[in-house]
Amino acid sequence: MSKWLDIIGVGEGGIEALQPPLRALIDQAQLVIGPERFGAALAQFVPWQSPLNAMLTQIDALRGTPTVILATGDPMWFGIGATLAQRYLADEIAIHAHPSAFQLAAAHMRWPLQHLATISLHGRPVETIHPHILPGNRILALTSDKTTAAGVVGILVDRGYGGSIVTALEHLGGPAERRTSAEAENFDVTDLCDFYVLAIDCVASHDATLLPSIAGLPDQAFVSDGQLTKRDVRAATIAKLAPYPGALLWDVGAGCGSVAIEWMRAARDAMAIAFERDRERQSMCLINAAALGVPALKIVDGDAQLGVIGQPVPDAVFIGGDVGNDALFQACWQALRPGGRLVANAVTLDGEQAIYQRHQRFGGEIVRIDISVLDQIGDHLALRPRMAVTQWLVTKP
Repeated sequence: MSKWLDIIGVGEGGIEALQPPLRALIDQAQLVIGPERFGAALAQFVPWQSPLNAMLTQIDALRGTPTVILATGDPMWFGIGATLAQRYLADEIAIHAHPSAFQLAAAHMRWPLQHLATISLHGRPVETIHPHILPGNRILALTSDKTTAAGVVGILVDRGYGGSIVTALEHLGGPAERRTSAEAENFDVTDLCDFYVLAIDCVASHDATLLPSIAGLPDQAFVSDGQLTKRDVRAATIAKLAPYPGALLWDVGAGCGSVAIEWMRAARDAMAIAFERDRERQSMCLINAAALGVPALKIVDGDAQLGVIGQPVPDAVFIGGDVGNDALFQACWQALRPGGRLVANAVTLDGEQAIYQRHQRFGGEIVRIDISVLDQIGDHLALRPRMAVTQWLVTKP
């Protein structure tokens, strides 16, 4: 199919500020779709529908009809262009980018763009910012409205980053452009408009907890009932699972969700499904996922052996509970994509026996993780052993 869809990035100057070739594309289009502020004066203009699924249905119905979509800034940077480029063939669409809000904000702040975290909180949970809150890190964030700034400064203060410098850059590139800066704990959100970029220069207090994206967060970072893959074992487990961008993990017997959460934090757009039958632990998974910046964690209720049926094909599987259940293992193994990795941690004799038997059949590698922690015995210090963990890693041929 030949090109029928032009996606044009527009700045604060509106379509009047576009170059003549882009104005010609708009004039020649049978339909122009976009936000009211851009195209309301055009005879062929149709406002785009909300939510996103309704908009996609709207655009699908026009396939083959010469159409222009007006988008804010760069359509390929957290924009509609990125979504439609996955939906249609490459020769059906053309992208005409405008400088993005990130580029304009970085220029205003005099911050090198390549050294920044660029995220979108537009239509997304504000908790998404958590993994980027690190000492000395600089963040540029797209926003939904003034409530976004309120949520961000609240998180910064709660995390011990109240001294961070927060800057709201409103109406970038237009005549109403304005810049407001203050420390997070003193930032006034009441006077903001609804169209701005947040720039955050993270400053940690001396007692702020460090929560990097590298696996092995402190056990205290998770709400749990004690059924938690402990820090050192968790770090080794994530290393064996080997997260990468866009990969999907099944965390079977997820408990409080620690492995699934660290998997998602470790790689861009990594996703996870937590299979957990206990309702209280499901609640813990939700609390931990939000508090650690991965609110998109999916939780499947009920028996894992039945729950895996019909779920998206995983790139990796972690079995942390009911390791000796052979039917559960078989269901996970059959679902795992070729080349995918499966890691199982056993602490019981029946779990170990199952791992040894599966190793004989499927190969892989087995390690035994023995960890001792400092403890007080009377007036003396000693290293007290924890329960040993037998860990099996296997790659599906």
